[in-house]
Formats: sequence, C-alpha cells, structure tokens
Amino acid sequence: MVQAEIGLIGLGVMGSNLALNIAEKGNRVAVFNRTVARTHEFYQEAGALQDNIVPCDTIEEFVAAIRPPRPIIIMIKAGDPVDQQMQQLRPLLEKNDILIDAGNANFRDTMRRFDALKDTGPTFIGMGVSGGEEGARHGPSIMVGGTEESWKRVEKVLTSIAAQYNGEPCVAWLGENGAGHFVKTIHNGIEYADMQMIAEIYGILRDGLKMSAGEISEVFADWNKGRLNSYLIEITAKVLEAADPISGKPIVDVILDQAGQKGTGKWSVIEAQNLGVPATAIEAAVAARGISSMKVEREAAQKVLGLPAVAPLSVSDRAAFIKDLELALLAAKIGAYAQGFAVMAAASREFKWNLPMPTIAKIWRAGCIIRSQFLDEITTAFTKNPDAVNLIVTPAFAAMLEETDAALRRVVSTAVLGGLPVPALASALGYFDSYRRGRGTANIIQAQRDFFGAHGFDRVDGADSHHGPWGSGLGAGA
Repeated sequence: MVQAEIGLIGLGVMGSNLALNIAEKGNRVAVFNRTVARTHEFYQEAGALQDNIVPCDTIEEFVAAIRPPRPIIIMIKAGDPVDQQMQQLRPLLEKNDILIDAGNANFRDTMRRFDALKDTGPTFIGMGVSGGEEGARHGPSIMVGGTEESWKRVEKVLTSIAAQYNGEPCVAWLGENGAGHFVKTIHNGIEYADMQMIAEIYGILRDGLKMSAGEISEVFADWNKGRLNSYLIEITAKVLEAADPISGKPIVDVILDQAGQKGTGKWSVIEAQNLGVPATAIEAAVAARGISSMKVEREAAQKVLGLPAVAPLSVSDRAAFIKDLELALLAAKIGAYAQGFAVMAAASREFKWNLPMPTIAKIWRAGCIIRSQFLDEITTAFTKNPDAVNLIVTPAFAAMLEETDAALRRVVSTAVLGGLPVPALASALGYFDSYRRGRGTANIIQAQRDFFGAHGFDRVDGADSHHGPWGSGLGAGA
C-alpha cells in the first residue's frame, strides 16, 4: 500500500473537515479516532475522496501507514488529552517524526511539549488554525511554530490546504516552539475586540437611534462595501437580516445577550500583561464578555439601580452621525490591531522568535475570522516600516487616525452622555490619547511610590534624583 503523506488523529467536526480538505487537495491522509466506529463512519461519508484516505483501527496501524518522517496532526480537546495522546504515540515514533497540535492550545503548553521532545528524536509543531469548521474544510489560515526542518516536511501539504488570497497561500512558518500558537492567541484577542466594537456600534444604532435590526443590517452591508470590508462586518449584516423561523422576529432579537468564550481571549490579555504591553481594547472586550455572562446579576442590578438618568440620544443629523459611527469603528479597529501587533512584537523579542509582522498580516487576509481588506494596509505598513514600534506611528495609519480621531471622540462622548456602554471604543480612545502624549501624569504616581517606598525617581531635567523628605518608611510603594 502507498503510505500516507500525513496522519490525523481526532475525527470530530474540525478534524473531519481538515482531513477531507487534505484529501481533496490530492494528499493521502491516514486517519485514526479513539472510537473505531467513527473512523469507519468518516471513511464511508468521504465518498469520492476515499482513495486518498487510509482509515486505521489501531494506533500502531495508523503510525505504520504514514511515510517517514511522519507528520501526525492531533485534533482533539486541548490540555491533558493532548499530553495523553502524545504519551500513547511516543513509543511508536522514530527520529524526525512530527507531532502537530492543531487545537486551540495555550502556547506555554506548546513550548513545554516542544522542549520535552527536544533531542529525543521526534519533534513538535504547535499549529494555529483559524477559520472554524468552514475554514478547516475549504481553507484555513495556518500559523506554524516548530523547527524549520519540521516545517519543510509539512510545507507542501499545509500550503495546499490553506486559504488563498490573490494566489498567495495563507500559511507560514513563524518561528520555533510556541510561535504559531502565540500568534493564534493574539489573533483571537483581536477577534474579541473586533466583535465587541461591532456590538457596541450595534447597541448605539439599536438603543440610541432606535433602529430596527433590518435597518441596522443595511448600515453594516453598506459599510462592508468600503474600508470596513471584512468577514465580521459581512456576517453581522447577514445575521441582522435573518429571521427566527419560529417567531418570525429578527433572529438577534430572540438570542440571549450572553456571549461565550473559549479562553484564548483571556490568554491574550494575560500574556499582554506578562509582557508589560497595554492591550486595553482587547482587555475591555474580554471583560465585556464576562459581564455579558452575568445575566441574572445584570437584571437584578437594573431593578435596584435603574438605567442612567440621561436624556434620550439626540442626533441632529442622523446620516452624519452614522458616518461618524463608521469612522469610529475604523479608528477603534486600528487601536485593537495596533495593540495586538505590539504584543506580538514584545513576545518575539522575549522568546527570540523573530516574528515576521508583514507575513502575519498577509496570512490573516483570508481563511480566518478577522480576515479583512484592512489587513492589506497593515501588510503594506509593516513592509514599508519594518522597524516601526507601533502600527499607529506608521505614516499610513497615522494619517488614518488623524482622519477618524474626531469621529471616535464624538461617538464615545455621545454614547457615554446617553448612558450607552462602549467599553472597547472608549478604551481605544484612551489608548490613543495616552500613547500620543509626551508628558503624562505618571510623575505623580512615581512621587507617591517614592514617598511610601523610599524609591529614587527619574527627573525631567535629567539631574540625579534625591529623596529629600521622601522615603519616610511609611510603607512599600505599589
């Protein structure tokens, strides 16, 4: 029998779709599932693709069916199950065989697994896969972290199954150990921010301007024809247009206002804090999802506190305000992406990955959830300014912020005065105002710390600091 080019373990929805994608692109793939019946069911359902699929009943048969050095994709629940699967495979592996975790893993687990296999013969790839079920089946965005040699072994297969943008595959090797999964984590953090900002704009249109779901759908559909063109804006318009088959009402009006989360957004915030990089828009989005889950508490709080005692939103020029909303969303989106890329730049330095920022923007242009026209502009900005410390100081994005700044201020102030929550939009504005201000207010914080903790301080005039009356030993500074 001709051996498979790659193997895949775990035939759930994502694993099945990825295996079918691999087979459809002309690659022979061996498949194994803990439940043997599922393996045979999958094979029968594969239809015309069966010639490129090798169903295996045992793990030993599975490993033997793959051409050495054997790349094995693990598509099972993240965490301990991956470690258990690795332990089962380990005695069967040979030198240069490759275990590939393609789930939503914490990049620190990926680094641990990579190090555990280092110098033992086999190696490890942490592979971020974005695009959900549809992407897995027809072309995801793929972020690879591992040795360059292991990447070269799987490059042909992964390139064939990745999404395409103007003929370019949306897949790249980004560095060793946890690089791929870290980039996927930040991708998801940006996704959280993007979705939250859209939700806040939707809230202004719904509760501020009292527009119907259908009317709001038309607004987003119109925006999708311009600079906000993206998958998220597109599906927002479609969701707002859809009707509930039971009640006939707009589907969004019957969906509970509680958003779930899988943890990757939280990880992105934690790692930003660990690296000392502000990611306030992402943090606000993660917090907003947390508050959304507190439905019972929110309803009880409204009974006690009521809604803010403010006048109804007053907009003299409705069309102009909707244009402001479009520009404000663009501005806030810039903030979220700037923060995400800044976190990745810091991680690249910390873990010595040398993450290629233009390449990351390129492979997010198709296949993934945050795919958008906007990423073309980010690619160009980082290509022209590879040493830029922040996206917002590149000439193109500085010009965009100058154009959208006033609109973001008007939208945030109007929403706040109208009692409408806009945590992510407001956080983006606060980030811009803090980042662009050469002299801030942290001098008073440092003076307080010095007073309580006997710390020296940096002087504006560059002279040596001295304690004088400071440092009285009243306590350790925060």
